[in-house]
Amino acid sequence: MEKAEVFNFIAKQKTAFLASVNEQGYPVVRAMLAPRKIEGNELYFSTNTSSKKIRQYTENNKACVYFYKRGLFRYQGVGIFGEMEICTDQSTKESVWRPGDKLFYRQGVTDPDYCVLKFKCEKAEYYCDLKTGTIVF
Repeated sequence: MEKAEVFNFIAKQKTAFLASVNEQGYPVVRAMLAPRKIEGNELYFSTNTSSKKIRQYTENNKACVYFYKRGLFRYQGVGIFGEMEICTDQSTKESVWRPGDKLFYRQGVTDPDYCVLKFKCEKAEYYCDLKTGTIVF
């Protein structure tokens, strides 16, 4: 699998699994909607500023994002390792905002409980058809 294939695979998925590290040093995995934007080696997710993951990424920005597709006879998965940045600047927030987000953030794109997670991909490990591999970005 090449870098372009990884991003093409990601773009087709509806769910992402984000991993952070909690205060006790344990990994925490949560399902989220797929990235709102993919730009270069960066994935952008929208989330609540008040969520636990924001505190966790503030303390330790190391992260992993996992995507998979399960077919009848085929399973594909890719885990991407990198660093998470919490973006609260207005231009980044506007770049991933969607009109339906107003349901969750009543004050709109300027809501203080709305922020963006920018994940910087460094390395990916993939699995498909009994084959594994690693890609460094």
